Amino acid sequence: MIALFHWFVKITGWLPQKLVFRTKVYYEDEAVQGRKIKGKAIVAPNHTSLFDYAVMMFLFPTRTLRGLVAEVMYNKGFLMRLFFACLGTIRVDRTTNDFSFIDKSRRVLERGGVIEIYPEARLPDPGDERLLPFKPSTVYLALETDTPIIPVFSTGKLFCKERNRVIIGTPFYVQDMIDESLSTTENVQIITQRLRGKIIELEQQLAEKAEKDR
Repeated sequence: MIALFHWFVKITGWLPQKLVFRTKVYYEDEAVQGRKIKGKAIVAPNHTSLFDYAVMMFLFPTRTLRGLVAEVMYNKGFLMRLFFACLGTIRVDRTTNDFSFIDKSRRVLERGGVIEIYPEARLPDPGDERLLPFKPSTVYLALETDTPIIPVFSTGKLFCKERNRVIIGTPFYVQDMIDESLSTTENVQIITQRLRGKIIELEQQLAEKAEKDR
């Protein structure tokens, strides 16, 4: 049912998103990772807008992305909760110590699905450093489930004259970065910083590629 609803949204929303988002897609290495995702994966984009989820949905159109969504969005009324339920999103309550979203995400990945996580965990406020510090949940989940992370950087230029530009990075394999001399917590902290650095590198690559287009 969730997959059918995603297809309905993609089919009916394809033309409007082309006109509104006008997303230009770039790749770190398209031969390694393009817009088709094979097998289980965690998609990890930077967070720029409430519409990021829609951008990612159309960026990877052949897969059903199960996004992690903050509790504040679920509190916007019954229709919004119903919409999220149809999309199959996973609620993350940042006001409590409820980590059930990890178990729910794990089950999706164990079935070969795709999870979408924003490691920054919130939208930046005016004056905030870009990118925001990353939360460890993305790396922890990848480590627990032996799942590759697909890093993505988006300029977030939506609803404006400038085109939105996105770059898809090559898969980020957490298991290959484990230092056996360190604890799991230490490894997760270090690899989380590496993931943040990777997406910053993608931002720089995107700027260079976009400059060549001008």
